[in-house]
Amino acid sequence: MDRAAGDLRRGLPVILAEPGDTDGIVAFAAEFISASRLDALRRLAGREPDLTITHNRAATLKIRLYTPDVIRIPVPEWLSIEGLASLADPATDLAQPLRGPFEARRDPVPAGVVAAVRLAKIARLLPATVTAEVSDLAAALGTEKADLLGVGPSAVMSYDVAASHRLEQVTAAKVPLEGAEGARIFAFRPRDGGTEHFAIAINDPPPPGPVLARLHSECFTGDLLGSLKCDCGQQLRGAIEQISSEGAGILLYLAQEGRGIGLINKLRAYALQDLGFDTVEANERLGFDADERVFLPAAEMLRRLGYSSVRLMTNNPDKVEALARFGIEVAERVPHSFPSNDHNAFYLSTKAEKSGHLL
Repeated sequence: MDRAAGDLRRGLPVILAEPGDTDGIVAFAAEFISASRLDALRRLAGREPDLTITHNRAATLKIRLYTPDVIRIPVPEWLSIEGLASLADPATDLAQPLRGPFEARRDPVPAGVVAAVRLAKIARLLPATVTAEVSDLAAALGTEKADLLGVGPSAVMSYDVAASHRLEQVTAAKVPLEGAEGARIFAFRPRDGGTEHFAIAINDPPPPGPVLARLHSECFTGDLLGSLKCDCGQQLRGAIEQISSEGAGILLYLAQEGRGIGLINKLRAYALQDLGFDTVEANERLGFDADERVFLPAAEMLRRLGYSSVRLMTNNPDKVEALARFGIEVAERVPHSFPSNDHNAFYLSTKAEKSGHLL
């Protein structure tokens, strides 16, 4: 799965087919396909390839939603690569308000097409792919098939859960932190070599709990650069200080930048916010859900470190519900908020009004 996501990021095609299938889906990431590759895909399929996008992106483009999960728009020969890219990326939406009309396909969507968009999300790309159904993969691709990576749609759709269950502790080391000198960092990695997550234990809290805990999604701009557009840096350093002052606890640092959409897409969302959209609207215009995060890795790290109950530092009811659903008792919700500034006041009010955060 890690290589399949990497191939999409390199502009290479991926085959979505279960083992033993003779037919399948050939998919490119929409933001990386070239004119020559689009022509090759058209010849391979013997019909127009499809631009596959999410319902959120389709709603932004005012395209009717005839099918569940995703929609497919046939890519006509007259549509330029630049025009195709603009349908996937909202950067030029306001500059090009009159596009289309585009008619979505109404026939059932193959599982491989849905999985292709999910794979693009796993790769932290825009959730848009160019796909084509191929009825006889061996005949159509010939010897080239050996050079293309095939992955099962079912494996793609279950990847987040499977990777979380396959987390393994790789190493641990004492790392004295400012405000918490008795810290130890535990590094976890899924068996397929995917993204690492970290647990920061402060002053060796005794299992099984309830342990004072914070689930923190990484934020490069806030955690490292001190961005004023969010409160993430304040939450991270404030959690470490509060845990230390109360004696002991644990901070789960999750590799889920931008609520799970990745740093590049978060910056794209910031650019949309500069045009007047709020944080939820920006994510949805990009084609994502308002929050794409999965909190199972946090529950698995807690479990593997011996903790079954937490006092959770959060203002997000979804985190409370998720940990409980994944078998970790939330004995108490500990409020965790900080004063706003001129740059993040609208962001925080949106989180409260649209995402239900208890601010």
